Amino acid sequence: MNFIEELTWRGLLKDATPGVEELLNNQMVTGYIGFDPTAPSLTIGNYVPIMLLTLFQRSGHQPVVLMGGATGRIGDPSGRDTERELKSAEELDANLAHQAEQFKKLLNFEDGPNKAIMVNNFDFYQGMSVLDFLRDAGKTLTVNYMLSKDAVKNRMEGGISFTEFSYQLLQAYDFEVLFKKYNCVLQMGGSDQWGNITSGTEFIRRHLGESAYALTAPLLTKKDGTKFGKSAGGNIWLDPAMTSPYRFYQFWLNAEDDNIAKYTRYFTLRSKEEVEAAELEFAGNPNELKRMLAEELTIRIHSQEAYESVKKVSELLFGRNSDRDHLLSLSEAELQTVAEEIPHYKVPRSLFHDGLALADLLTEHTGILPTKSELRRAVQGNSISVNKEKISSHEHQTDASALLHGRFLLVENGKKNKFVVEVERSK
Repeated sequence: MNFIEELTWRGLLKDATPGVEELLNNQMVTGYIGFDPTAPSLTIGNYVPIMLLTLFQRSGHQPVVLMGGATGRIGDPSGRDTERELKSAEELDANLAHQAEQFKKLLNFEDGPNKAIMVNNFDFYQGMSVLDFLRDAGKTLTVNYMLSKDAVKNRMEGGISFTEFSYQLLQAYDFEVLFKKYNCVLQMGGSDQWGNITSGTEFIRRHLGESAYALTAPLLTKKDGTKFGKSAGGNIWLDPAMTSPYRFYQFWLNAEDDNIAKYTRYFTLRSKEEVEAAELEFAGNPNELKRMLAEELTIRIHSQEAYESVKKVSELLFGRNSDRDHLLSLSEAELQTVAEEIPHYKVPRSLFHDGLALADLLTEHTGILPTKSELRRAVQGNSISVNKEKISSHEHQTDASALLHGRFLLVENGKKNKFVVEVERSK
């Protein structure tokens, strides 16, 4: 695989310094991307640079993941018009540990001549005094040079602290440390990092008299043009506890039609020929392309088992052939996912101890139907079912034996109106 050609057909190449392609074509190259642990999990916004590292490794080169245990304490001004809220050292350390485990599932750190390396830049600075840093690093780049970078220039009117102003210098020094220790000659990242990255190449040129290289990819953006940042609302996390596999899957299914071809090229591991064939096959039917990508990414990020679970939940919520056997096959966790996606009512377990009139449950205790008269009409119209069994009498009684996994009832009023009733857990 030719790395530059691969990025080009995928639309993942934004900027590169001269000589990068020749370098990559002539030898195995060590290159890195930095990730600041300012959030508890990686996001799909992070997944663009992760794909850079993935494709870089699959092209025969050696990726380095640089965890920003130090720079995360400072705050990157890139792409922001206000100061970042500083995180505590304890929070950053916890975030870093969790993200490190996520990376181990996404890149090959185990074997081969180009196995990935993970480094924490806190190790570069913890034994260094501020005087040493200012003397060794601070003399290398001028203030005028640093002011010319957009991340700084765009903040001058509103103000930028010395803390965030210094981030550029720290990132440049990181590059030099990796250059000297691992012969890491390439830094990659999102396009908003171009200024910081090229400061690193300039730092190495001035300080060491050596050549280093830079490469960036476009940012992943939402429909309104804003990026999927870690602090932004509506984020899609790679942690199943923060964004469930079901919601992760649904995100791709619900992507804008205009974006799905771009997303597919960014994130699939299929070859160019396979992608072009799929685009041709599904021309005019973007939903099929969405399903293809949603399946691939759900399996890769979560697991085959998670994908199978997502399919079961989706079939219950949207499928035409879901029956009682299908419902009974769902695990407790899958029913919990269902409950999070449709109207959901919690009631005390004590209601079910001695039997309960369904009319009372659906009107007084949940409000699924406004009155018992409405319930009677719905039953007469053959519209009400509980756990996929039609209710034939408005005087129907239920009890704890009807609860799925001892917790749930699925109530349906017609084909489209689904509700979950959940009782409190047993103590």
